[in-house]
Amino acid sequence: MAGGGPAPPPKSEELQPHPVKDQLPGVSYCITSPPPWPEAILLGFQHYLVMLGTTVLIPTYLVPQMGGGNVEKAKVVQTLLFVTGLNTLTQSYFGTRLPAVIGASYTYVPTTLSIIFAGRYANIVDPQEKFARIMRGIQGSLIVASTLQIVLGFSGLWRNVARFLSPLAAVPLIALAGFGLYEKGFPGIANCVEIGLPQLILLIIFSQYIPHLIRGERHVFDRFAVIFSVTIVWIYAHLLTIGGAYKNRPTATQISCRTDRAGLIAAAHWISFPYPFQWGAPTFDAGEAFAMMAASFVTLVESTGSFYAVSRFASATPLPPAVLSRGIGWQGLGILFSGIFGTGSGSSVLVENAGLLALTRVGSRRVVMISAGFMIFFSILGKFGAVFASIPAPIVAALYCLFFAYVGSAGIGFLQFCNLNSFRTKFILGFSIFMGLSIPQYFNEYKLIHGYGPVNTGARWFNDMLNVAFTSAPFVAGLLAMVLDITLHKKDDATRKDRGMHWFDRFKSFKTDTRSEEFYSLPFHLNKFFPSI
Repeated sequence: MAGGGPAPPPKSEELQPHPVKDQLPGVSYCITSPPPWPEAILLGFQHYLVMLGTTVLIPTYLVPQMGGGNVEKAKVVQTLLFVTGLNTLTQSYFGTRLPAVIGASYTYVPTTLSIIFAGRYANIVDPQEKFARIMRGIQGSLIVASTLQIVLGFSGLWRNVARFLSPLAAVPLIALAGFGLYEKGFPGIANCVEIGLPQLILLIIFSQYIPHLIRGERHVFDRFAVIFSVTIVWIYAHLLTIGGAYKNRPTATQISCRTDRAGLIAAAHWISFPYPFQWGAPTFDAGEAFAMMAASFVTLVESTGSFYAVSRFASATPLPPAVLSRGIGWQGLGILFSGIFGTGSGSSVLVENAGLLALTRVGSRRVVMISAGFMIFFSILGKFGAVFASIPAPIVAALYCLFFAYVGSAGIGFLQFCNLNSFRTKFILGFSIFMGLSIPQYFNEYKLIHGYGPVNTGARWFNDMLNVAFTSAPFVAGLLAMVLDITLHKKDDATRKDRGMHWFDRFKSFKTDTRSEEFYSLPFHLNKFFPSI
């Protein structure tokens, strides 16, 4: 009979939503399960390649404005590599114990620029002396600023704040820790589209399409997509360089596209050991220290979101507040190390390496520890490290497009714990994300047009404190979401379930979930002496 009858009704199990998971499924190696050593070493080297972007781009931008040349830039990059390796090791051993890379942060750049352009350095004629004086001023500010995270972390004060964080308030914070960095993505690719776009396309092909075409037990192309794609595009970019493709192009294009314009290989020493106070004794300015402390507080909030994303991609349970607070304390010590060694920038969780965990589906702690070993090794062997640090910036921007997107998606994933049919949820979620994008956009556009931020009083340090805070998308969105979530709070079970607090209750204390001991306990039985509560 033509036409047939109505389709059979769907089975009841087909109508059920996807089950809620407090641990992310599909991860090949979780935080405590290391891959085989050869694979772990390659994955660690891949993490090293990914973190080089921020490690090179920040000194490349700051050092020339400080009066330094290629020699100073190479030395700052080596120092930053060394301190990043040191901070990553201490964080993975004694901090949160998550596979998080702790490196330089863009959030510190505006405050650092304010120090660079301070009037007391304007009359210094010798560029090397000017560079050293400015670096010592930055060091002093970082040393003072580190005390904020050290005190908030190790005293347990941040633990008490984190206990108010619900899955609903965590969504804007974590999502904009990734999505809020959109300016670092495609605009960077567009600086040299013939290199950046192939890198983005190849990365997607290797990581997403080839694994579906070539099915097998061994994950090769998706797990090592960064190494494959970067190698191919880097060789292609070098061929364009030596072939004269950029011979008569504008200077800006040559800097972005050529593989021989970084100036790091010739300037770097074969062997160099970064050591404390290598630029001289730090100098201290109260106003600049307060401004740097504000930047430190902003990165504290940003790193809180990034730590939750890392725990998700490592297939661990959500961070107990006590463990988060412990990690913030060690991150504060990392900022102290940055000030002591003179990196020119404070430290926070590198969002791009958090995204790499999702791409590879390997959240092993051992892999990131191996990566830290590569950082320290190549910081000492300067020439070899400089070769890898000379990767063109558009290649790095292409990597950012994928990794920042992954971290943003981790924030969206926390919506599974919330009630999306609640108008309260919709308001807090939509308003905080919208304002988290809109307010920083206004502050950035204002500075671009006028040359200074909207907060422009006679006190430079006060201007820096507020302007830096309101140019951070995750800080604005996370702060708004948490304030609204707490103040629009009704003390009834229905509202708690809407916020997702019934899921987070079991992780409020270290001992209320048995898995916390497996994922977050300190090594060498140190939990006996430093218990988490």
